[in-house]
Amino acid sequence: MSKETCGKLVFPNSHSMAKLRVCFHHYKLLLFIVMFCQSASSSTSLSFGFYTFSCPTAEIMVKNTVRTASFEDQTVPGKLIRLIFHDCFVEGCDASVLLQGNGTEKTDPANKFLDGFSVIDSAKRVLEVFCPGTVSCADILALAARDAVEFSGGPSIQIPTGRRDGRSSLAANVRPNIIDTSFTLNEMAKVFSSKGLSLDDLVALSGAHTIGSAHCNSFNERFKLDSDGKLTLIDKSLNGQYAAQLTKMCPAGTRDDSIKVNNDPGTPLQFDNQYYKNLLEQKGLFSSDSALLSDERTKSKVAEFANNQDSFFESWGASFLKLSAIGVKTDKEGEIRQSCSMING
Repeated sequence: MSKETCGKLVFPNSHSMAKLRVCFHHYKLLLFIVMFCQSASSSTSLSFGFYTFSCPTAEIMVKNTVRTASFEDQTVPGKLIRLIFHDCFVEGCDASVLLQGNGTEKTDPANKFLDGFSVIDSAKRVLEVFCPGTVSCADILALAARDAVEFSGGPSIQIPTGRRDGRSSLAANVRPNIIDTSFTLNEMAKVFSSKGLSLDDLVALSGAHTIGSAHCNSFNERFKLDSDGKLTLIDKSLNGQYAAQLTKMCPAGTRDDSIKVNNDPGTPLQFDNQYYKNLLEQKGLFSSDSALLSDERTKSKVAEFANNQDSFFESWGASFLKLSAIGVKTDKEGEIRQSCSMING
């Protein structure tokens, strides 16, 4: 029997080359992690294994919660991934999107359809039993999103922990900081740059649209039907046959919030590189998706990810590390909430 590990490789036959490619991917990601740690600010207290002594099974408890929730509802991973984007892009990764109350981020119309909160709450309840007052909601959210990718078939990565929970949450901070589905590449690049993210990060993190779903009003401005039922493409970057399929699912002018369309029509529950293959066929659901293929600055990276899933996974891991470290609060900058939906005391 052959024995292959990333620490010691034994290659009795050609089939082991696949293992070599996987291990090479792991080594490259490890190298990025080392560089990531070295480049972090000395004032930042994020670290790998932050809960090793204070709550050794913290990550396992979060992972088990996400696993159970994902088994019961296959749409959970997409919800959790979307949740971390909406948290980290607004005031940093501080779980401010979880806070309830008048005028909080959660009340902004852009966050109307956010979901997955119950999964975070469930993990928090378990952690408060075994490690009271120890694990932040911000860390739980970051770990849950990380695990959601893995349980959907995506890469398994390590992320540092030690985030603290924010004490404020304002709806007014949402719109200036998140990506709208109608954005141009320049508009997206401006927001990403303000978060310390590059165009390559933009392309890689857009791959989150390989799972999840969207409501009709986020894309139905790209086409229209006349009184005779004839389809007219408003956005010429959209595949006509795909647009015709979308009109059947989203009748013109529909306001029905119960209608949702899969971001990826091919493998909607699988975290893979199908999203980029869709883009090459002009089947990006949002205008912001199609913009990645229309601009020379990002077109080649789209093609690379479409043709090489390992390359996408590697880039996703590196970009997710950066995403989950945006504007984190550490040490005395925040708190460890007792309940993720409200600040302490």
